[in-house]
Amino acid sequence: MEFTLNKETKTVNIKRAFAAELDLVWEAWTTPEILDQWWAPLPMVSKTKSMDFKVGGKRLYAMITPEGQERWSTQEYTSINPKTNFKFLSTFVDKDGNANSEFSTSEWDLNFIDQNESTLVDIYIKRDNLAELELLIETGFKTGMAAAFDNLEQYIEAKFRLRQQNKTENKARVVTYLNFPGNTEEAFLFYKSVFKTDFINGIQRFGDIPPDANHPPVAESIKKMVLHIELPIIGNHVLMATDAPPEMGFTLNRGNNMHICLEPETREEAKRIFDALSEGGNVTMPLADMFFGAYFGEFSDKFGINWMINVVTKN
Repeated sequence: MEFTLNKETKTVNIKRAFAAELDLVWEAWTTPEILDQWWAPLPMVSKTKSMDFKVGGKRLYAMITPEGQERWSTQEYTSINPKTNFKFLSTFVDKDGNANSEFSTSEWDLNFIDQNESTLVDIYIKRDNLAELELLIETGFKTGMAAAFDNLEQYIEAKFRLRQQNKTENKARVVTYLNFPGNTEEAFLFYKSVFKTDFINGIQRFGDIPPDANHPPVAESIKKMVLHIELPIIGNHVLMATDAPPEMGFTLNRGNNMHICLEPETREEAKRIFDALSEGGNVTMPLADMFFGAYFGEFSDKFGINWMINVVTKN
């Protein structure tokens, strides 16, 4: 990520190339459920209260600390040229959207440039008050954006890329997806001994992720952890799993460490199942086209059972 401060113009310029097609990158910046996946630097999380992506519309959202402190902001969209550029005014507010008079407004100008196999996002951020802009940088703005882009995107993209490689056909199937705090390999060696089957495509680890100039190196502490593993058990059923370490912002406990993952053949069937099963439950990730190339959603049903709905290939 390139990051340049121009004190004379009171402007920050950020450039970042994403290894994804323009449509997916644009969607990642303009869809609230996807924005909330990566916008906040870990261990903070982003929560969008409302968003109307149109000229004159606003996004009202909070950055939430691990202690539960909420820092609210709005983005008021002033110009939109689909898949090319959009501009917004960013203002610190309270939870009801009332502006904080102690801080000025930032002007954001985002340009999306198709580079064949990647998309360049070129951002200009301007404030009338240079001191506030410098304070924003000093309090971790640059580091936070880099961490949000790199750590979360790297983890999700790599995991789902492996799932696409492992599923070579588009037949519907049901799998069980497990999350472990760091002992996936121990658990799956045990399961392998019980079911007397072999792993599909071996064990993929975080350390196996190829070096990429657009991503930071994988932390040494998680290189040997399991990124993705699949084990057939009985009745053509497959167990899948990943390590979800704290370094990636995850806190696991009994109840959020296991999902039934349904992979329908079509998007239409995925939506039908998602809508029916989630009625009366708690949707944690609305069904949507994700920037890592899947049609995906998560929820707990009204009985507290966790589900994933996933269509790997767009139909």
